[in-house]
Amino acid sequence: MAEMALADLEKFIVEAKSYTYVGDGKKSLSYRPNTIDLQYHNPPFAYLDSYFGGTDFIGQEVVYFETRPVWVMNYYGYILRPDLIEAAQAGKVIKASLSQLYLEGRFLGGFEYPVDQYTYTDTNEGDFTHFKGLEWITYRGERVYELVYHGGLVKP
Repeated sequence: MAEMALADLEKFIVEAKSYTYVGDGKKSLSYRPNTIDLQYHNPPFAYLDSYFGGTDFIGQEVVYFETRPVWVMNYYGYILRPDLIEAAQAGKVIKASLSQLYLEGRFLGGFEYPVDQYTYTDTNEGDFTHFKGLEWITYRGERVYELVYHGGLVKP
């Protein structure tokens, strides 16, 4: 088995995220009933994002090195003010914002980005090896959407 470099893993995570949900990646076969599954492969790494729901949703991302899981992130997102933002608009704001974040070669917090009349904000503690965070969207200063996430390395 080859040795995995952490810098290569972090770079792959950003790459995979940019090609799947944010990049409107092709949905793959669902491994569990009623999930939306997205995959990306760039050997020796493979990525799977699997989630349930739409307006309010929960999911998990897993990165494999060769065939062994090495990194995982869980997330739960929800609309706080359906009268001020719909799921499709939240998705548009998230995709535009995360596209910009990924262009910086990273996927974790300390990031704010305006999209139309909305502002996307992401904050977190830790680094990609062990983290927890919160993203949200505001509309005219009011928080209308939130997502909590956490994750890090998986060790045998």
